[in-house]
Amino acid sequence: MQDIAIVIVSHNSWKHLPKCLDSLEYAIENMTAEVFVVDNASTDETYNNVKKHYPWCNLIKCKINGGYSRGNNFGLKAAGFPNSTNFRHALLLNPDTEIPKHALQELLTYMDSRPDIGVLGPKLVLESGELDKACKRGLPTPQTAFYHFSGISKIFPKNPIFGRYNMSHIDEDEIADVDSTVGACQLIRGEALTEAGLMDEIFFMYGEDLDINLRIQQLNYRIVYYPRVIVKHLKGTSTRQEPDAMIRAFHDAMKLFHHKHFASRHSAITNAIIYGSITFMCQYKLFRNSMKPSDKRVVGSAPE
Repeated sequence: MQDIAIVIVSHNSWKHLPKCLDSLEYAIENMTAEVFVVDNASTDETYNNVKKHYPWCNLIKCKINGGYSRGNNFGLKAAGFPNSTNFRHALLLNPDTEIPKHALQELLTYMDSRPDIGVLGPKLVLESGELDKACKRGLPTPQTAFYHFSGISKIFPKNPIFGRYNMSHIDEDEIADVDSTVGACQLIRGEALTEAGLMDEIFFMYGEDLDINLRIQQLNYRIVYYPRVIVKHLKGTSTRQEPDAMIRAFHDAMKLFHHKHFASRHSAITNAIIYGSITFMCQYKLFRNSMKPSDKRVVGSAPE
């Protein structure tokens, strides 16, 4: 079996994809790996340019943009998952990331030495050099989400209860078990994918990585944040093209995630309050965005 199948879903991301693929070409030199680029109905030159300049990639063209989960599933299925006999692991990767030369080998070595790890995520840093907080996440229960969106987590970031949404109580340079890594760059054990299944396509954008991490964790695998590997993440290069649509997608994903994993634990009244609160937050964020210049608008889950 080969070491790793790398799946990259791209939607009008040609501006950044070449740097990602160039970095990958060096990163996979000393391992057995294949790269699957899924063109999610791009209207730029992504498909033709990848075909021309990166013939070593497996290129898949989707006629419609069915969302991030669907795009990843196309790539994973092409690699033979969820029951692949060709690859031991899968790496989900965004086109706006850049992989250091030895990063993948270090991630593989660490995962292979610990068979109880189902998902391993590196430290992601933004273009500014700041931590991409999404790379170590807590399970967004209603309580955890309340502490985060009410601002309480900012007042008590080191408290393991109040700061759990972004697990800010865990030092960004500390290897730690978390509830979720982020789909921008996460290594998934093939056996865990076989048991958990592929990504849930009810999530168009956002929430799908939390969902698959939770399903794998429920199978008694560990989800581990591994900051000894650092990956650059430009974040939002595709979603920034349609900020309002992505804000709606993020809040829709919150409702879907709650309905799937938590709604059965609460009364109808409590669920109605939760859904109403999410709708209010969405409308508030859309309004805030409308008052900003286009280049300053936030996208989806991006901080204000």
